[in-house]
Amino acid sequence: MIVTLTMNPALDRTMSLPAPLEAGEVQAASASREDAAGKGVNVARVLAAAGDDVRAVLPLAPTDPYAVALAASAALDVVAVPITGYARVNLAITDPEGTTTKLNLPGPELSHEAAEALIDAVVAASEGAEWLALCGSLPPGAGDDFYVRVIDAVRSRVENPPLIAVDTSGSALAATVAAGNPDLIKPNEIELAELAGADVRSEPAAVAEIARAIVPAKVGSALITLGGDGAVLVTADAAIHATIPPNISVRSTVGAGDSSLAGYLHAHVAGQNDRAALESAVRHGSATASLPGTRLATPADLPLGEVALTTL
Repeated sequence: MIVTLTMNPALDRTMSLPAPLEAGEVQAASASREDAAGKGVNVARVLAAAGDDVRAVLPLAPTDPYAVALAASAALDVVAVPITGYARVNLAITDPEGTTTKLNLPGPELSHEAAEALIDAVVAASEGAEWLALCGSLPPGAGDDFYVRVIDAVRSRVENPPLIAVDTSGSALAATVAAGNPDLIKPNEIELAELAGADVRSEPAAVAEIARAIVPAKVGSALITLGGDGAVLVTADAAIHATIPPNISVRSTVGAGDSSLAGYLHAHVAGQNDRAALESAVRHGSATASLPGTRLATPADLPLGEVALTTL
């Protein structure tokens, strides 16, 4: 089983434009879509579609409209921890060239009591799990070290604690890497460079070199997504680059990184090796990027073309 924690769930509203976005102008959208989202929920939805046993933990007010959207968009095993305040709304605008513009709100303030209740819920949900994925930004009131607190609680209170993946950015990622010792992080090249205090590089070898400064000293491994340049997996033993399959036409990048993490976890719990898990990550991320709006990859969407794997 895989458990996901979504600290900042969101209603994702996507508007599709028939032409590129023109700032300051009035444009008619060709389509719109609304989904219950947030990074951990996205990961859980992709895993559930792939047939994995997954449980999604998240803060959620009982009367939040998000609950209705979540029930409509995904058949998930959900552990909802009651809070005051409704989930934020995120707006994504996509155009035919695959360019996505996103406007994200911060989310409701999290009380100390709610934070502690969420930690307790994650500990309980993690009993018997193989992976725990801590995903997304932290809401106001959580504190940059919240994921460190979750990791410490799970590792000290669960008899056979799961491996722990972290997909966040900025100060939350820095705090988690500094003190949490996660088994996997999943930044993109920009987030990795910010973490390392380095210039942004997209060349796979350069990305691997940056990641080696923290793998395995601070994290067990790093899965770095590079958009159209594929992804790099850095472990204690190797660094591997995977290209995206050929003939991928990008329609929306919403959820592509989340799908990559889901693809990696899906392969890992199936007992596949690092190379196969990296290939699965790239196929799932590419599949979601090829879909419109906020649609997420299902097994039927996975591209069949070759994914080239190169040891760096």
